[in-house]
Amino acid sequence: MAEDSDQEKTEEPTSKRLEDAKKKGQIARSRELNTFAMMIASATLLLMQGEEIGKGLLAMMRTEFQLSRATIFDPASITLHFKQEMTDGFMLVAPFFALMVVVAIIAPISLGGWIFSWEAISPKLEKMDPIKGIPRLFAMRGVVEMLKALLKILLVFAVAAALYRSFIGELLGLGVESVDQSVEHSLNIIGTCFLLLSASLVVIAMIDVPYQLWDHSKKLKMTLQEIKDEHKDSEGSPEVKGRQRRMQMDMAQNRMMSEVPKADVIVTNPSHYAVALRYDQNSNSAPTLVAKGVDLIAAQIRNVAIGADVPLVASPPLARALYYSTELDKEIPQGLYLAVAQILAYVYQLKAAQKNDWRAPLPPGDIQVPDEFKRD
Repeated sequence: MAEDSDQEKTEEPTSKRLEDAKKKGQIARSRELNTFAMMIASATLLLMQGEEIGKGLLAMMRTEFQLSRATIFDPASITLHFKQEMTDGFMLVAPFFALMVVVAIIAPISLGGWIFSWEAISPKLEKMDPIKGIPRLFAMRGVVEMLKALLKILLVFAVAAALYRSFIGELLGLGVESVDQSVEHSLNIIGTCFLLLSASLVVIAMIDVPYQLWDHSKKLKMTLQEIKDEHKDSEGSPEVKGRQRRMQMDMAQNRMMSEVPKADVIVTNPSHYAVALRYDQNSNSAPTLVAKGVDLIAAQIRNVAIGADVPLVASPPLARALYYSTELDKEIPQGLYLAVAQILAYVYQLKAAQKNDWRAPLPPGDIQVPDEFKRD
């Protein structure tokens, strides 16, 4: 099955796929939107500040280009005038530079968000191979870019022709105006034409932005097999998860078995169930269940207890009740206090008899377990 075929990539990208693509710098971007935003911003600023710019240009001409003979032949003076002219010129265009930097940052963020990826800016030799680049010229994306370029040329030409016909009279009339009026008027005309010409590019941006979003989503679409493989990688294969569960169970069982020698008594079924209890007489807490098991695990608990000289007491109803009612490392329920107290009393009597060489006490008889704790 050709998993990389576009026809088979019908599933929407998962959140992991989107996040991985973002780390690689693969996000939706529209150069037409950036171009439109920068041009419309600069045109607006030129239209708003055109008069001030005209006055600044005239001031530069009057102060820096009207030089005396002595100044012209003095290298130091010429250098100072040149530096001053460069400073004044930079101050005139500084607002444009600052605005371009701000717009160049904000425009891309408005579509794809802020991202920085070393992988995206790192050089790739395969992209520099002209042979490999030829197929991209005839790919769908190349055709779309060519159509956009043609549309842009036609649109700009049409708008420029319309503006020329609209402002030809004012342009011809600049020659009869004074210098100050002519400079300010011409900058106003340039700003207006530049703004209208830039505004026309919104048509290209409105076409390009949806296309870039669609193309980006299309590139990231996945096949059903890719989704399954991603889920398997993120969640782990059933075999691996099963092995992990077995390891966790083994570790938990080993920890549980290490607590058996510390128990005070093992309550048994006597063959099917085994429950280990520990009770601290110096505390106010109830007895704690430190180990429990059925069948093979119960047999292992009994063997460890025998090796550690921990008493085993057979009480089938109580063993089953403790096994089902109490979790590991938890205190026994209040309803079983009396039954467990009988077991612990017997254990303490047994230990005292062994220590003092007394006659061993008889095991507790029929221990009563409340009905709500009984299990068959």
